[in-house]
Amino acid sequence: MSWVIIIALAGLAFAVLTFVLKAPRGGWEAIGAALLLGLAGYALQGNPGQAGAPKTAAEQGKGKGNGAALVAARQQLQDQNGLGSNSWLVIGDALARNGQYGDAAGVLLGAVEQNPADAEGWLALGNALVGHSEGALTPAALYAYQRAATAAPEHPGPPFFLGLALAQTGRLDEGRAMWAELLARSPKDAPWRADLAERLNKLDQFIAANGAR
Repeated sequence: MSWVIIIALAGLAFAVLTFVLKAPRGGWEAIGAALLLGLAGYALQGNPGQAGAPKTAAEQGKGKGNGAALVAARQQLQDQNGLGSNSWLVIGDALARNGQYGDAAGVLLGAVEQNPADAEGWLALGNALVGHSEGALTPAALYAYQRAATAAPEHPGPPFFLGLALAQTGRLDEGRAMWAELLARSPKDAPWRADLAERLNKLDQFIAANGAR
């Protein structure tokens, strides 16, 4: 009976993503593959007969709040640069807000496969990959950020989030350099400039305190 419910939920999720959230028809195969991958993982590791014990999924529990903050920060930068959202981003952002970074990355791959020049898609993909690796800057995430920067050289998002990822992984000087360069070339009236300057100042304070130990 458990399998009937699980398969029904997977079908419902597919229907919501494709018909309610209107994912592009070209991405239906990717969405279906992601759901099937989840079912396969459950088949290998799940145990429906075992007594239940309430526990939040590790990825969702650790990253849900961070996911929402990352999406909000990226959208703030996006709005100021005239880069619009598409249905792939809507779905990917919804998953990332819930801390479902792996699923978000799978969906966002559809965005950049459909349009390799989609800077916003590459940027969102990079954030999802960093979230999925619990803050680590993997080669795949670095590649996504580089592709975002190539697609939109003036967009502040790629250096901002790459600098953030570098700092989070302990590469403080490299992260600081990214932010300092971005602040130096940002317009004086940029609405995100004050926030960047504050973050850079806090990072400098942290570096100074850490170096004094």
